[in-house]
Amino acid sequence: MSSRKGRKDAARVVREQIARERRRKRTLWISVGAVLVLVVAGLIGWSVWSSQQSDEFTAPPGANDAGTGIVVGSGPVTVDIYEDYICPACKQFEQTSGATIDQLVADGRVRVVYHPVAFLDRYSSTDYSTRSSAASGCAAEGGKFTEFSEALFERQPPEGGAGLSDDELIDIGAEVGLDRDGFASCVRDGKYRPWTEHVTAEASQADVTGTPTILVDGEPVREWTPENITAAVEAAGR
Repeated sequence: MSSRKGRKDAARVVREQIARERRRKRTLWISVGAVLVLVVAGLIGWSVWSSQQSDEFTAPPGANDAGTGIVVGSGPVTVDIYEDYICPACKQFEQTSGATIDQLVADGRVRVVYHPVAFLDRYSSTDYSTRSSAASGCAAEGGKFTEFSEALFERQPPEGGAGLSDDELIDIGAEVGLDRDGFASCVRDGKYRPWTEHVTAEASQADVTGTPTILVDGEPVREWTPENITAAVEAAGR
């Protein structure tokens, strides 16, 4: 009898272990399924949010058809310039090659599309890249994009600080000839922040990974010296 009872007890223990293992596996698969649902939902949500960020914007006057940059000039060769207003290398580019770009525009040789991206918000405590780019949209609205951009690079704040305040941006706008009240309202309301988000998102999707990035008819200029830019424009125009 005791032997039979022992076998029954052993069988019961085995059955209970099997049942516990089945419950454990069932719980595991339910958990995995729940995680997958959350991941998919998150991806869908991010996709919706990203499309909204890129699509719900108003481009300033002077923007190209895609709304990704401000067009200056109407020459046969297109030069795309991706810059961030807090980027030291962009300031260096403007100092070394800005006059060359201006001359190519004046000579009717190029159509320049300036893309003021906001890649470097993390290098200021006030999202200066976004604020300055949005302010450049306000300057474009007032017909002073290039003048305002040049002034921003001349007074570029150091990385790691607060950047120029909205009041300082407004003062610069007034100095380059923008109507102070209208420009101030545009800057303080953040009218072109969604446009900045669009410009930045589209630049990332176009595999622009740093600033400055210079493209001549879609081909990158690796070393953006005046000579290299001029040579690339001449080659593209043949």
